[in-house]
Amino acid sequence: MDSHHQFAEKSQDNAAPDEHNKQLAVVVAPAAAPPPFATASFSLFAAAQPATHFFQQPKISSLFAAAHPAKARVPTQASSLAHLSLSATTASPPKISFKSTISANPLQSPLTLGPHRPLDPSGAAGLRRASVVWFRSDLRVHDNECLNAAHNESMSVLNVYCFDPRDYGKSTSGFDKTGPYRASFLLESVSDLRRSLRDRGSDLVVRVGRPEEVLAEMAKAVGAEAVYAHREVSRDEVKSEERIEAAMKEEGVEVKYFWGSTLFHVDDLPFKVEDMPTNYGGFKERVQGLEVRKTMAALDQLKGLPKRGDVEPGEMPSLTDLGVNPSASMGQDGKAPSMVGGETEALQRLKKFTAECQAQPNKGNSNDNIYGTSFSSKIAPWLTSGCISPRAMFEELKKTTSNVISAASKNDDGGSSSTGSNWLMYELMWRDFFRFITKRYSSPVKQGAPACTGALV
Repeated sequence: MDSHHQFAEKSQDNAAPDEHNKQLAVVVAPAAAPPPFATASFSLFAAAQPATHFFQQPKISSLFAAAHPAKARVPTQASSLAHLSLSATTASPPKISFKSTISANPLQSPLTLGPHRPLDPSGAAGLRRASVVWFRSDLRVHDNECLNAAHNESMSVLNVYCFDPRDYGKSTSGFDKTGPYRASFLLESVSDLRRSLRDRGSDLVVRVGRPEEVLAEMAKAVGAEAVYAHREVSRDEVKSEERIEAAMKEEGVEVKYFWGSTLFHVDDLPFKVEDMPTNYGGFKERVQGLEVRKTMAALDQLKGLPKRGDVEPGEMPSLTDLGVNPSASMGQDGKAPSMVGGETEALQRLKKFTAECQAQPNKGNSNDNIYGTSFSSKIAPWLTSGCISPRAMFEELKKTTSNVISAASKNDDGGSSSTGSNWLMYELMWRDFFRFITKRYSSPVKQGAPACTGALV
């Protein structure tokens, strides 16, 4: 009698009225304990269907045709399934090998061979658990690639701004490193950024301390997997980045850098920064006709702060907390300066400026429009703090002002056009030149490096 008939007879004998003793025979691999997943699957199937139906399937009968099979008895009572599953998981599992599914039933899915992430339509399974955004000179939510990337790639984000004590107080020459006007402007810009983040469901953590210490503490507290930040160009800023990288390396946290402080992206330049021309004429000639990247819209909804660590947003410091004399921020008339820091104010000033440019008549080759009270856009403080990006200025001017043309274009007489607001494009290009040349000589320090400052914008 073949093995198929043997098991059929065994199944009929066990169909006696005594339900307490009803058992079924299951064939398992010899000299090895049943794999935990396979045992659980056998039990569930046996409990769901009668024993006779289980062994009448042709595919199962072919499985039991092996020579000299070992037999194991598995109870079919539903009450014993929990105990069976529990005992199977406690045994040290051998190397599992599933060669076939155990049932032809289309409702029973095959066993998986390894762990898998649950299906998530939002894509959360591929996101970082927590990340940190280090705000520097990019105090805005519009056209901020660093901020957008962090919130798109993470389940929770800790936005942090550090008032570095090394940026305040007196220099070795006895002058203020940061004057009262600039410090007040910066405080207003950070406060405006916090309001913008809160309006989008997030928040800004503010601390007074060295970034490499504050960020390392924050990353460890929330279990961050990455720190997102914009690169800067000056020597002190580059040194700060090096200290951050060293601190994050000790914590096993990745540092991701982005570029967003110039009109032309550093990756789009037709030369390497270390090989760039050292004079503006050569720089302009190489970049003319270069396309300006489009701006990035601000996210309507941002990720919340990580729940782990219970990090408090903190209070905004005062001028006194930063070591700045508050009385020095007042004018001779006892009033504070009229400039208000922040992205909100920057966007309003940009709209006002573009409206003025659009209203100006075409003056041909005359440069009279850049003198007097209209000598500049007067938006440089917001550009310096990153409350607005150069690309945002270019894009807004391009949309609203008909006489904004490429800085590389020429008039019919061959002269450079400086009509309307086109002169501003040259100023933005000058600003790019100074930032790129500063980056070229920022690290390592080279002899003969030119002293570079911001362009008049």
